Amino acid sequence: MTNGFELHQGTLPLLVSMPHPGTQLTPEIAAALTPRAQRLEDTDWHIPRLYQPIRALGASVLSANYSRYVVDLNRPADDKPLYSTATTGLFPATFFDGEPLFDAGQAPDEAMKAAILQHLWQPYHQALMQELTRLRDTFGYALLWDAHSIKSVVPRLFDGKLPDLNFGTADGASCAPDLSAALLARCEAFPHYTKVLNGRFKGGYITRHYGDPQQHIHAVQLEVAQCCYMDEEQFTWSEEKSERFRELLSALINTALEWGERHLRR
Repeated sequence: MTNGFELHQGTLPLLVSMPHPGTQLTPEIAAALTPRAQRLEDTDWHIPRLYQPIRALGASVLSANYSRYVVDLNRPADDKPLYSTATTGLFPATFFDGEPLFDAGQAPDEAMKAAILQHLWQPYHQALMQELTRLRDTFGYALLWDAHSIKSVVPRLFDGKLPDLNFGTADGASCAPDLSAALLARCEAFPHYTKVLNGRFKGGYITRHYGDPQQHIHAVQLEVAQCCYMDEEQFTWSEEKSERFRELLSALINTALEWGERHLRR
């Protein structure tokens, strides 16, 4: 397996984690996927590109290279379920809509899963923890922004159309309540976009595991409806949509940084 992630170390107390934009596959999994699955439709498409201005601002960025069809980096290593409702696991076997990803009898075996866990999952999380520690040691605190996107309509996962902005803070456990309140308040200047806090997406493993306000690490997951910045059916980037959405995204990131400066800077 080639390098499973790319890490850019920035100059701000902010790490943007991107566990699901990758499209690389191991040869074994590439050969086992159904024709439909070869399109990798459940990818968090274009997330590194969407957040490029945030990286240019000085944020650290950790971005996965491999597809979530190989391993879902936002699930715990023991694959304990995070939601009581429908979802996918550490080693997904189905699309978000429940259809199988693999040809019959071709899903990864236990030996392959163990190798993937060792060579892809563990290094990503080691890099994440090391970078958070570096930022906290440098600035006295760290902000973790877990960046995701998903198709706006997935009937198996949620009813109707998803709000544009889905903030998750593990029901308030992963960051200070006034940080999430500040983010929601900032959204009021962008009424075109709908929002919710701890709705269908409360934050996955990364938000829940690393967010630790008592240790001065504040984590927020943002799940963006892909209709905000791309063509959901063709998986293609929209310059017009993304330009407008990036204004909101930059405002949110700056709000988080300003909050950190006021409340946490030592």
